Amino acid sequence: MSGAPDAFGGARLIFAHKHPTSARLRFVRFEHGMCGFAPFPPAASLCPDEEVPESPVVTLPSVHLAEAERRLGLPSGGLKIEPEFRQCVDVGEACVEVHLAMFTAMDPPFEAIAGAGGRFVAITEARGCPQIELELLRKAYEAVLGG
Repeated sequence: MSGAPDAFGGARLIFAHKHPTSARLRFVRFEHGMCGFAPFPPAASLCPDEEVPESPVVTLPSVHLAEAERRLGLPSGGLKIEPEFRQCVDVGEACVEVHLAMFTAMDPPFEAIAGAGGRFVAITEARGCPQIELELLRKAYEAVLGG
């Protein structure tokens, strides 16, 4: 991974797989952390929901899926956006959108993710990640499984 989120306009994606029969939820953890495709700066913090700025230019999160599928070596349609999850992170000079991309296959694409430098983990295996990523994971978990 090149690390630069250029194709995403600064936006980040959290990748997750929920098994359709067991409801087991796993997240992708990269070497740099839980968000694709670049880490947040150390002082990043979650924007309160009521303070999320409305931009006159809106980039639909689905625009990012094709690039994410390409980077991860997934087929077209291998990801979908979870509409119940939308967060913003204050990185100082801007508010960065974070979306939850869910894998659509029955089973997690272990080989593709390993080839992209990641691995699937349970939320409990995210210990050691920056606090902002842990907060985002908690909100993603609640969006998918209820809280």
